[in-house]
Amino acid sequence: MDDAPLAAESRPGLRPRALLLENIHPGAVARLTEAGFDVETATGAYDESQLADRIADVDILGIRSRTQVSEAVLDKSKRLLAVGAFCIGTNQIDLAAATRRGVGVFHAPFSNTRSVVELVIAEIIALTRRLTDKNRDMHAGIWAKSAAGAHEVRSRRLGIVGYGNIGSQLSVLAESLGMSVAYFDTADRLALGNARRLGSLEELLAWADAVTLHVDGRPDNRGLFGEAEFAAMRHGALFLNLSRGFVVDHGSLRAHIESGHLSGAAVDVFFEEPSGDG
Repeated sequence: MDDAPLAAESRPGLRPRALLLENIHPGAVARLTEAGFDVETATGAYDESQLADRIADVDILGIRSRTQVSEAVLDKSKRLLAVGAFCIGTNQIDLAAATRRGVGVFHAPFSNTRSVVELVIAEIIALTRRLTDKNRDMHAGIWAKSAAGAHEVRSRRLGIVGYGNIGSQLSVLAESLGMSVAYFDTADRLALGNARRLGSLEELLAWADAVTLHVDGRPDNRGLFGEAEFAAMRHGALFLNLSRGFVVDHGSLRAHIESGHLSGAAVDVFFEEPSGDG
C-alpha cells in the first residue's frame, strides 16, 4: 500500500496539513510528519470561531472530546479529508454535516477502556473501605482502628448503567473480585460472565449497593440521573459517574450525600469540561 497521503496526491504542489488539538500524543505528530504532513499542535481545545478561522487549509484534524466540530466549522473547510477523534465518542462532531461533505470521521472506542475500568474498581474499593476517611484521620493524627462502615467489595452488588465497551469489561473485573453484577442498557447487549441484565433502571437502583454510570454523551442523556433516581437508590449505596458530567444533577447528588442516604460518591467528569489549555 502506498504510504503517500491522499491529500498530497489529490492536490499537486500543496503539502498537506494536519492540525492536532487537545494535547494529542506526540506519536501522532511523528507518524503524520513521516507521511509528509506539516503538523500544527495545540495543548488545549479551540472554540468554534478559532477552529473556523483555522480550518480552511487543514487536510486532517485531530481532536479529543472538548473541541466541537460543527457544521459552521465544516462550512469553512476547503481541504478537509478526515477528522480523527482521539477518544471514545464522536458526539462533539456533526456527523451528518461531515458525511454530506465527504469528510471521514474516525474515533478510538477502546482507547481508554481499561484505564476507566481500573479507576472504577479503585474508587469502589476506596469508598467501600472508607479509605478517604481513614486517610484524613491519619493526617490529622487520629488513629481510628474501628472498621465500622467499612466493607470488603466481595459479595457487594454492582449496578452498571450503560453496558458498552467500558461497562461490559468492568462487569468482568468486578465479578472476578467476587461482586454480583447487574446492568441496565437501552440497547440489547449480551451479558458477560454471570452478569444479569435488568429490565429497568428502577429495578437496578433498588438492587445495587454501588451504581456506576457509563453512558455516552448524546444530548438525550443530559439530566439522565437526577433527584428521582438518587431517591430510588438503596440507603447507604455508592454512586459513581465516569461518563459525562451533564448526565447527573449534582445538586441532588450533594443533597443525598449530606443527608446520609448515600454513603459516598466518586465523580471524575466536569459538568462543563474545561479546555485543557491551563
